[in-house]
Amino acid sequence: MTDVNRHNQLSWDQQSAAGQSPWVQPVTTDAVNAARAGDWQIILTPTKSVPKSWFGDLKDKDLLCLASGGGQQAPILAAAGAVVTSFDQSPEQLRKDTDVAARDNLSIQCLQGDMADLSVFNDASFDVIVHPVSNIFAADILPVWQHCARLLRPGGRLLSGFMNPDFFLFDHWDIDEGGPLEVKFKLPYADLTHVDPEVLKQRMAEQQALEFGHSFDAQIGGQLAAGLVIAGFYEDQWSDEDTPLNSYMSTSMATLAIKPAADWPPSL
Repeated sequence: MTDVNRHNQLSWDQQSAAGQSPWVQPVTTDAVNAARAGDWQIILTPTKSVPKSWFGDLKDKDLLCLASGGGQQAPILAAAGAVVTSFDQSPEQLRKDTDVAARDNLSIQCLQGDMADLSVFNDASFDVIVHPVSNIFAADILPVWQHCARLLRPGGRLLSGFMNPDFFLFDHWDIDEGGPLEVKFKLPYADLTHVDPEVLKQRMAEQQALEFGHSFDAQIGGQLAAGLVIAGFYEDQWSDEDTPLNSYMSTSMATLAIKPAADWPPSL
C-alpha cells in the first residue's frame, strides 16, 4: 500500500532542494521589510492576491500557516504582525521558513506533520489559518477542515485555496507532451486510481508528487459540514504556459470561512 504522505514529503523535499519551482523560492528581505511597514500581500492560488479584508487585524493574532512552507507566506505574515506557526510535511520547506526567519529576525515556530492530522495543537489555538493550494496532495481532506474548525477560536478565519475539480478531467501529462485537450478522467480524481499502473510507477520512481482532485462537495461542503461559514470566495487563472485550460476556465479558487459563535446557526 502506498504511503501517500511519505512519498509526497520526499517529493517536496526534492523539489524544494532543487529550487526551480515558484512555490519553493523564499521571499526577499526587501519584501519582509515592506511587510513590516504595512505593504504586503500573499497568494492562496497561483496569481491573485488575497484581499486584505479577509485577514482582519493581524497584530499579535495567532496564525497557522498550514501546508505552506517554503519561506513565502509565513515570513510575510510574521512581519505583518502575526504570531506565526508554520506546519508542513516537508522538512526542506520548513527549513526555508526557518532560514528566512533567522535572516530577517522574525519569530516563526516550525513544526513538521500531516495537514490532515493536527492533533498536536489544542482546541481554539488560532485566530487565523492560511492554507494555500496544497490539499491537492492529500488523499482525504475532510479531516483537514474538521481540524481547522477545532483549532479556530470563535470568529476565527480560515483562508484556503484549492484547484477547480474540473482541472482533473484532463490528462495534463499527455497535454504537456502534445496530446489533445480532451476529457479523459471521471471525477473525483486520484493519481493512484486513474493513472495507468506502469506510468504511475515510473512517475513515483521519479519522485513526482501524488495528486488528488477533490470535489466541491469535499472542498466547500466539507468546510460547511465542519461548522464553518463561507464568507468570501474568488476564482483565479493560472498562465497559458502552465496549462492550455487557462484560456477556457478558472483553474483554482479560494474561500474565506469563519468559525461562528457558539449560538450559530440561528433558529429557523
